[in-house]
Amino acid sequence: MPEKSVREMSRREQAHFSLAAKVFHASLMGSVVFGLVAMLIGLGLYTYALIGQYIGEAFGLARSTALVVRQVVDTDRMVNDVMEQYRALSDEERGQTGTEAYRARFAHLTEGEDYATLCSVFRVFRDSSNVDDVYLAVFDRESGALVYVCDPDERDGYVCMPGDWEAVEKRELEKFLTWDGNGKLYDISRTEKYGWLCTAGVPIHDVGGEIRGFLLADLSLANLTDGMHAFVLQYVLALLVVIFLIGYLITRHMKRTLVRPINEIADAAQRYAADRRSGVGGTDHFSLLNIRTGDEVENLSLVMADMERDLSEYEEHLTAITAEKERMNVELALANRIQSDMLPNIFPPFPERTELDIYASMDPAKEVGGDFYDFFLIDEDHLGLVMADVSGKGVPAALFMMASKILLKTGALSGRSPHEVLETVNARICSNNREEMFVTVWLGVLDLTTGVLRASNAGHEYPILMQPGGGYEIVRDKHGFVVGGMEGVSYHDYELQLKPGAKLFLYTDGLPEATDEKGELFGMERTLDVLNRFRGDAPQALLAHVHEAADAFVGSAPQFDDLTMLCLHYIGTPDKEGPRMKKLELEASVDSIEKITDFINAELEAMDCPMKAQMQIDVAVDEVFANIANYAYEGAKGGAVVCFEAQDDPRGAVITFVDRGIPFNPLESKDPDTSLSAEERQIGGLGIFLVKKTMDEMRYERRGEENVLRITKLF
Repeated sequence: MPEKSVREMSRREQAHFSLAAKVFHASLMGSVVFGLVAMLIGLGLYTYALIGQYIGEAFGLARSTALVVRQVVDTDRMVNDVMEQYRALSDEERGQTGTEAYRARFAHLTEGEDYATLCSVFRVFRDSSNVDDVYLAVFDRESGALVYVCDPDERDGYVCMPGDWEAVEKRELEKFLTWDGNGKLYDISRTEKYGWLCTAGVPIHDVGGEIRGFLLADLSLANLTDGMHAFVLQYVLALLVVIFLIGYLITRHMKRTLVRPINEIADAAQRYAADRRSGVGGTDHFSLLNIRTGDEVENLSLVMADMERDLSEYEEHLTAITAEKERMNVELALANRIQSDMLPNIFPPFPERTELDIYASMDPAKEVGGDFYDFFLIDEDHLGLVMADVSGKGVPAALFMMASKILLKTGALSGRSPHEVLETVNARICSNNREEMFVTVWLGVLDLTTGVLRASNAGHEYPILMQPGGGYEIVRDKHGFVVGGMEGVSYHDYELQLKPGAKLFLYTDGLPEATDEKGELFGMERTLDVLNRFRGDAPQALLAHVHEAADAFVGSAPQFDDLTMLCLHYIGTPDKEGPRMKKLELEASVDSIEKITDFINAELEAMDCPMKAQMQIDVAVDEVFANIANYAYEGAKGGAVVCFEAQDDPRGAVITFVDRGIPFNPLESKDPDTSLSAEERQIGGLGIFLVKKTMDEMRYERRGEENVLRITKLF
């Protein structure tokens, strides 16, 4: 693809994209390829025919010579004489072929009249034809040799004597000895002495029909090569003329019927683009073209003219749609802000309340969504919690959500129980619900003093609860019917006891039903796994981890549903003493440790705490408060609060330390290397390490301006 547009190119650069040049080159290359293929085929046919002619000539000459020879000489006797003498020789003696000593053994066979007559006949036939040699020989299977009986060849000044022999390929030997009389008997081979040679022949039989030898004729193929060279030269010259002629004619025709019309279309397209960039209207760039090729090119010009008219109409329509879409986007953005502002979005929402920490988030699948959450103080001691999911998406769901939220909050603020609120809201919605929309709702009211949570579920997802010392577990409450689905539905309340330190997680189905590229759901198992991995985190950090895990699972898959979550951390009311909670306020000083120890031990003895556990608690309290006294206020004076809470199930004690010193999370302190000696070990950190090892649970959070450290010991 070119790095710049055609309108920025010079004429020389545009030549690289010239269709005329490409057509010429393609025509030229096609003609060359066609000519080469034709030449190869013609050369093959020419060679095949010429070789066939040579074979026929050699074979016919051998056959004619054989007919004459049988009439004038006794070939059986000549063959027998030579082969008897040849077979009587040892391998060592045969190896002397061509020497004077070797030839002396066969010299007497050349003295007879038959030998002279046979040589004369061979010369007559040879000289009257194109063959190079005519001779009589025997293919000896035993020695794998061609043994000469009579060969008058004198081409290289060497006379071949009877008994001379030369090794032959087994293929050639078997071909001649096993010939069945059909077709022509020949073999083509390459020799160092004569080059490519065609040897044809006919067998000589005795009176019993047994093959005694072969009358052979050799024909050199050198003439064939010369003929091929001449053929190729003439063909190439003719081919060049034809190629350039065809290329010229094709190029001229293609330029007139294809290149020129396409260039006209391209010029019209450039004018069209230039006018569009400059803001000039008009729909006559392509309609004025006068292309009459009667083929696809003419059809292309007509299509381009139609396209220009359609684009003009489309642009006008698109301009109107874009303006409308921009207006809708502005309104949707405003609706999104309004929807977000209707939900609690300032955190912490109740900074003056120390008995809870809460955080919530909503991530709509579209600009506005149908999920919503809500929380609000009904009075000084009760907190309302709502998690809901409206059917459908987009603006209708958002409008229905706003109405549902207002009705639910209004009902809860009236002091009614959760099931009464749901029944009232259901009746209000069903009385005028022509769109037949509905909403799933989980509604709860938490007593901040006792930790009792009264809730009712209208077809919503199960809540998830974590009690102190445990993990997150699903609360499989009883589901009622969705709100707005049917008139006259009854709902039922249930209660949960939230212990100080408990966390409640609420969500919509967008979390467990989040889907990855493979169509797999995030599911409740992954949800619980993430919650338990980060169960020590504050609500805001916990929701961030859950959202991050869901996003990582979904990957690039689109978000089909709203994702809404809420987490409540019930801390309890350490400032309000009760039968299970005791509080001690004092100065953050080392001198206060003895007073704290007496306070804690009195409560532990009342619980009948084992001595070992009591001693471990005393050491832990001493280490924790010493850290507060020495470092929390950096040398200045300050106060601290120590709370003791008895715990029955499981049995144990929960001790909470609260100070308003500098932020410090002891859980982030690096554990000392206990394998080192006291001299090698770094100073500090051992006390916190002992607390971690001896207590069953240790939790820290920064709540507003306060450090809150909670330790739990079970016994």
